[in-house]
Amino acid sequence: MSSTGYTAKSLRKATDGIVSRYINRRISTRITSMLVSMRNPPSPDTVSVVSALVTSLGGLLLAIGPMWIGAILVQLGSILDGVDGEIARALNRQSKGGALFDTMLDRLADIAVITGLTVAAYLKGYSPALVIGASLLGLSADLLVTYVHCIGEKIAGKHPVLIGSLPGIASRDVRLFTVFILGLLGEPLLALAIISILGLVYTIVKTAELLVYIKD
Repeated sequence: MSSTGYTAKSLRKATDGIVSRYINRRISTRITSMLVSMRNPPSPDTVSVVSALVTSLGGLLLAIGPMWIGAILVQLGSILDGVDGEIARALNRQSKGGALFDTMLDRLADIAVITGLTVAAYLKGYSPALVIGASLLGLSADLLVTYVHCIGEKIAGKHPVLIGSLPGIASRDVRLFTVFILGLLGEPLLALAIISILGLVYTIVKTAELLVYIKD
């Protein structure tokens, strides 16, 4: 228990994806503990901006190189993306405005990452048609997962990850971790393909599970 009355476990969320649960939170909660112990802790919104900037810079470096540094920055941005919410919960500074601000910054950063992967795949000499198709599918999958979470929670009154049997296989932490691993391996097109497949499969199955849930 910290001096401010929270534990590392209390900073986690039931909707955390597998990467957040087993990797990101182990690091982000330590960063949060250090920040909230400061005399003037940064605001959650400030951390949201830093996270988005780091992730977007990672997207830029995926495109122009070195790709491995871009991949590392994308994963670092993913870890920092958990810190803003943790600070908000630790200091009881949660707000709807902060959640909206964070969500919009996340989408902008995701677009930067997918753009970076697209440019990197093109520069590696893949067919332009194949690259554009993979990019559009990756972007669509990213936005569809976000939408099914937002609208699903609004309609069902419960986060879709907690509904049905399919876990969060396409949550943001999983998508960015995919970029991290395949960016290190120099495979931007494969990263786009996996993001697309995971996102589209998750959206279809989770929509079906939501339909069954709201009918019950």
